[in-house]
Order: sequence, then structure tokens, then C-alpha cells
Amino acid sequence: MSSNLREQLSQAGLKVTPQRVAVLESFNNAPKHPTAEQIISQVRLKHQEIAVGTIYNILDTLVDKGIISRVKTDRDIMRYDSISEKHHHLYCSESQTIADYYDDELNIMLEEYFRKKRIENFSVEEVKLQITGKFKTLSKTK
Repeated sequence: MSSNLREQLSQAGLKVTPQRVAVLESFNNAPKHPTAEQIISQVRLKHQEIAVGTIYNILDTLVDKGIISRVKTDRDIMRYDSISEKHHHLYCSESQTIADYYDDELNIMLEEYFRKKRIENFSVEEVKLQITGKFKTLSKTK
């Protein structure tokens, strides 16, 4: 797995450092769509010598290179996503849970809409939806 992460960094034109590998590895152990604090906690479990500022800088660099992306919640909590496949997010306003949502039909519809719409002086590079609602809990029938 570590060699896969190293390759990912190299392909993005980044120098492979132990700190960058540690931050990327932390996504495998952190909850889905972790906050920076959760990433820091995961990294510091094995690498206490890596400074918090370094971790924030690495997260910014990984976002800039498209290896991970930022996901902002309604409560302005910044989370990160390491999935590079085209997808959207379902955000539960009650539990603050974020779930990945894959829908090729929706992707095609959005791409066609913006291709036809042609926003003046703007070039659409990517459309990501964050759909806000509440997950229904399954109640036990008696």
C-alpha cells in the first residue's frame, strides 16, 4: 500500500517524503471524510515528531495537486475526501455525516446542462453537488 501512495505522490509531481506518506496513510485509518483534526490524530499515533503545521501544509498541498479534495459542511467544518472518482455528497444536517453518492445519470445531466447553458466568461471544470438532508433511521417494528 505504501508504494501505491508513493506512486500517487510522484505522479502528482511531489517529492515523496515520510511526512506526506504518513498523511496519505492516515486516510485509510480515519473515518470517511475526516476533519483535519482527525487526520492529525491518526498521523500523530505513529509519527509524533510530525508537527501539526506540517500536516496542515501537506493537506493543502495534496488538495492543490488534486490527490484529495476539501468538503465543506453547512456548519463550516472542513473535511477531506481521498476518493478521486467523480461523485457527490449526501450531508446529514442532523448527524453531520457525509456519505458518497455515485450517479452516472446525474453526472451526464449536469455536464449537459452546463455545456448548453454556457455561463458567460466562465469555464466549468467540475460540478460537485452536496445534497443536504437527513438520513432516515430504520425503526424496529413491534
